[in-house]
Amino acid sequence: MSFYTSLSGLQASQTDMSTISHNLANVSTTGFKKSRVEFSDVIASSISTDPRKMVGSGVIVKSTQQQFKNGNLQGTTNALDLAVMGEGFFTVKTTGASDSIAYTRNGAFSVDSSRNVVDGQGSYLMVYPVDGDGNVTATGADGLTNLQLQQTSGTPVATQDVGTAINVSSTSTVKTVAFDRTDTTTYNNSVATRIYDANGNPMTMTSYYVRTKVPNATVSPPVESTWQVHTYIGDQLMEPATGGNPATITFNSTGAIASTSTGSAGAPLAPLAFKPFIPLSGAAEQTISLSLANSTQLSSAFAVNSKSQDGVAVGQLSGVTVNPEGLIQASFSNGDIVPLGKVALAKFSTPTGLRQIGNSYWSATGLSGSATMGSASADGFGSLMSGQIEGSNVDITEELVNLIAAQRNFQANSKALDTANQVSQTIIQIRN
Repeated sequence: MSFYTSLSGLQASQTDMSTISHNLANVSTTGFKKSRVEFSDVIASSISTDPRKMVGSGVIVKSTQQQFKNGNLQGTTNALDLAVMGEGFFTVKTTGASDSIAYTRNGAFSVDSSRNVVDGQGSYLMVYPVDGDGNVTATGADGLTNLQLQQTSGTPVATQDVGTAINVSSTSTVKTVAFDRTDTTTYNNSVATRIYDANGNPMTMTSYYVRTKVPNATVSPPVESTWQVHTYIGDQLMEPATGGNPATITFNSTGAIASTSTGSAGAPLAPLAFKPFIPLSGAAEQTISLSLANSTQLSSAFAVNSKSQDGVAVGQLSGVTVNPEGLIQASFSNGDIVPLGKVALAKFSTPTGLRQIGNSYWSATGLSGSATMGSASADGFGSLMSGQIEGSNVDITEELVNLIAAQRNFQANSKALDTANQVSQTIIQIRN
């Protein structure tokens, strides 16, 4: 009988050492939770057995309990690296022949080629859908959806009106040579403005200012200060709708604009209107005008006081943020900030009953109970930290001490087995 008692001790110690070794092997595994072996003694007894004369029959492994205390946090530069501070598991949808829901504490997420947010195994991070204000629109397990980052935001609008308020210097010289946009000596000043076609593609509108006349009040009629405006969009020359090419503007003696070549008797300061053109990108035909309202001709140096245009570009994805409540927001190059979803967390009445299925995943069992779904920082769930991942909760020092103790236990049971063997040999030799 003592053989089997010692054997049970050897088997229990071996299980303990295997568990400790598994813990040590995963000391650097993100989101890993260590386990602890719990033992129970074996007693064979009946109601007629004198409790003072009972002898045990060894030991069994009662359970291998997972320890779900938080691991240490490790900072990263990835906003999609997430850590749960407190209770809760990330919910992921695995890929493969059977798409199933799994739970993990490994929050190292990234974006795949289809712009889905996935973990290292390619499983999709599950979130709750939200409206434009970030309010959850569906709850529970049936409301879960995978998170996909949209690449663009906004509706493009073609530029129609460009406004530029400039000051051209009254001391500028008159240019007497033919205008050539590639030769800076043939014009006085230039202003470039970014505009957009109907598809939201950017273009550059450049206006070149060439002084052609200086004021002369001694002649009749008096000569006003006159400037030519040569306007290009990309390499396309814009032709004024009226008044000839190039467009012209005149300034009076106070330095204010007196008229424009596309103006009329009733509206002498009308914007410079150009004929329709087709952008080089192939977008739809569009018309554009240049307003020089509030422009001046003073003795100070040339300056651009303000620029504006009414086109709208399509915003390109420029960044992603996750707040402590798990709301994921995407920011775009046009200034849009769009809520994409809210990270779904799961918790269990008995997390130690979860089944480990590898890759830092757990699945629900009858022992753990079904998952209770929710969001971070609500209903007992922990908060989320962006740019952090949770490391293993294995303490190397503690595990090494436990390993030494398990080794001692194994050696002691081995000695007990050897002693039982020697006793048996002695008994057998009595007959000889």
